[in-house]
This record gives sequence, structure tokens and C-alpha cells, in this order.
Amino acid sequence: MDLNAPLLLYCERLGPGLWAEPLNAVSNLAFFGFAWKLWRENRGGEPRIAARLRLLAGLIALVGAASLTFHTLATRWANLLDVGFIGIFNVAYLVIFLREIAQWPRPGALAAAAGFVLLDRAGAMLLPAGLLNGSGFYLPALATLAALTAYALRIAPAAGRMMLAAALVFLVSLAARTLDRSLCDVWPWGTHFVWHLLNAWVLYRLARALKYG
Repeated sequence: MDLNAPLLLYCERLGPGLWAEPLNAVSNLAFFGFAWKLWRENRGGEPRIAARLRLLAGLIALVGAASLTFHTLATRWANLLDVGFIGIFNVAYLVIFLREIAQWPRPGALAAAAGFVLLDRAGAMLLPAGLLNGSGFYLPALATLAALTAYALRIAPAAGRMMLAAALVFLVSLAARTLDRSLCDVWPWGTHFVWHLLNAWVLYRLARALKYG
């Protein structure tokens, strides 16, 4: 596998160049903005949860940085970096949710996180590569979010309502990601940048919900 091989995955990118995807690149600033907002909101308060939310704020910023790298360089290794930091955020969020909202012991939370990683990898291998224009990769994460939201609505309604709002917006953002290549002929800028803008808010909202467990 050539890690430096160029990838032309989205409507905006018609060839090489750092600024071949201006909207897809600049829209990643939303991740930095919401990461900063989450960090500032959690500089005080209960030390344990504040520290965990600052960790998530840092990961949101890294998601933005990795995505910005991919949408400017558009290489295979940058794509792996992008997907990798999304995966790290997902695992960290799951562990913190299970510890803070569900009150699971650490071994149980870590075991569940390992199970999620296996589910995610199985989905990547078993689901067709072109499913939902490449967005099928996120179906395990969507299923996990739905399960966590349903659980939170039962045991911590305030957190659950915030997670439900985030889950519904995530569905819209996933639709934007899925539609990108289907709209190239009529909208050459695509809709992938909408995925970035909405997902930045989704990650922020999910993290903030953890304060209400």
C-alpha cells in the first residue's frame, strides 16, 4: 500500500494541491472553535469530570487537525490519520460515558470499549466499501450512539436529551457526507463541508452532555 498515494474522494477535489478543497478544509475550523469552547467551559467545577471533558476537547481539536491535514494533502496516510483520531475520540467518549453516566467500573468500561473497537473493525471489513457512498463506515458508531442515547434517556434524562439532539443532527451530517458525490454534477462544491460543520457541534454537544449524568 502506497501511503503517499493521492485520494480524490470528494466533489471539491478535482486534482492535487493544498487548496483543491477550500470548503472541506476551512470548515474544519469549527472543530477548533468548539474544542476551545468546551475547554473554556471546563476550567473549573468538579475536577474529575472537568479533566475528562478537557481531554475530549483536546481530542476534538485533534480530529479537526487530522481532517484539515487530509483535506489539504489528500493522501492515504492523511486519511488514516483522519479516521484514526475519530476512532480515538469515539473510544474515549464511550469509556467516559460508561464511567460517568452509567457508573460502570473501570474494567467493564474498558471491556466495552474493546468490544466497540472489534464491532467497528468488523463493520469496516464486512460492510461493502461503497455503502452509502463510503459513509457506511460510520454505521457501527451510529448504532452505538443510538444505544447510549436510549440508555441515558432512561437513567439520566437531562444528558439523554442532549445526546438525542446530537444523534439527530448526526443523522443529518451523515446524510450530507453520503450525498456529497451524488451531487457533484449539480453542486460541484459538494456537501462534505456540512459534515464537518455539523459534526463539530455534535462532538461538543455529546461531550457537554456528560456533565448532566
